[in-house]
Amino acid sequence: MSLDLIFWVLCFFFDLALLSSNFYQLVILSDLEADFLNPYESSSRINFLIVPEFIVHGVLCALFLLTWHWFLFLITLPLACYSAMLFVNKKHLIDVTEVFRALSGEKKFRLVKLGFYLFLLFIIIFRVFNAGKMSLYRSEFGDLDIRSSYLEF
Repeated sequence: MSLDLIFWVLCFFFDLALLSSNFYQLVILSDLEADFLNPYESSSRINFLIVPEFIVHGVLCALFLLTWHWFLFLITLPLACYSAMLFVNKKHLIDVTEVFRALSGEKKFRLVKLGFYLFLLFIIIFRVFNAGKMSLYRSEFGDLDIRSSYLEF
């Protein structure tokens, strides 16, 4: 199996983790708005997921940089910088007492991030299929490749 295919599958799972984490946070905020959860419980659930999400997004951004995928690195860099700015200014956690004032803004921000992660997922899925196709037809043995003779019938 090609290293390129392994890289893109790894990126797929990282993006899937970011997507599911962000969707879970959005569901929690919707439950808070509908008064199914209390503010303390919803804030603690969301705050538990924020720092791991920042770390996974930073690792994904660093992977794009280290493997010379400049386009995807430049796409993911602004959100990573914004997350780092929130973390440095200590504004990344949701305050229990101010959760209802910031509810609509937090939902909009997480909805934009959800769209961003979906866009990134489509790009990564395309690259996984492209890398898989290339590794299937790439052969080190030329005419002695068993796969090509088997697929010809």
